[in-house]
Amino acid sequence: MSAVLAHSIVRSLCLVVLMLAVPAGGGWGATVEVYYGPDDAPLDRLTALYRHATRYLYVAAYGLTSPRAVEAMVAAKKRGVDVRLITDAQRTEDLKQRTALQTLHLAGIPILVNAHDGLMHLKQVVIDDEVNTTGSMNHTTSGNRYNDERLDVITDHAITVKAREKFMAMWNDHTRYRVWETH
Repeated sequence: MSAVLAHSIVRSLCLVVLMLAVPAGGGWGATVEVYYGPDDAPLDRLTALYRHATRYLYVAAYGLTSPRAVEAMVAAKKRGVDVRLITDAQRTEDLKQRTALQTLHLAGIPILVNAHDGLMHLKQVVIDDEVNTTGSMNHTTSGNRYNDERLDVITDHAITVKAREKFMAMWNDHTRYRVWETH
């Protein structure tokens, strides 16, 4: 009987220590919505989020060719939102990608490309320290209508702040990223 009681006390103490070690709100209360392409048209969900940005919209994506995504980013910029893009340098050789980037550039949206070609696989959007997205989906029409893709929309302040900090670390890394130059 005393061994059972001792085991219960140890288990209870371990639970208390665990509760104290994990900070409240440390991502445990996040809301995650999962969308699959093509069934859920994930890019349509994403561009709807672009329309709700009020302070900033930071996008890191290998492929960005969708006219709807470009239009929503330009509209955010026109509303006074700080819009920034990081993409893959090698991917800028694609005509559709270059056209999208030129449109964003003409709208005054700063664009960085990786100096380590072919290694930009991140697909992340960070909005206003409240919402961030991740998944396999590039911001392309094919990613929305044809490909098997996944888009996770995470609503959580702490997780989104961490995503913003990572984006800004990349943005400020002049060794790995450089300003995209139009040709």
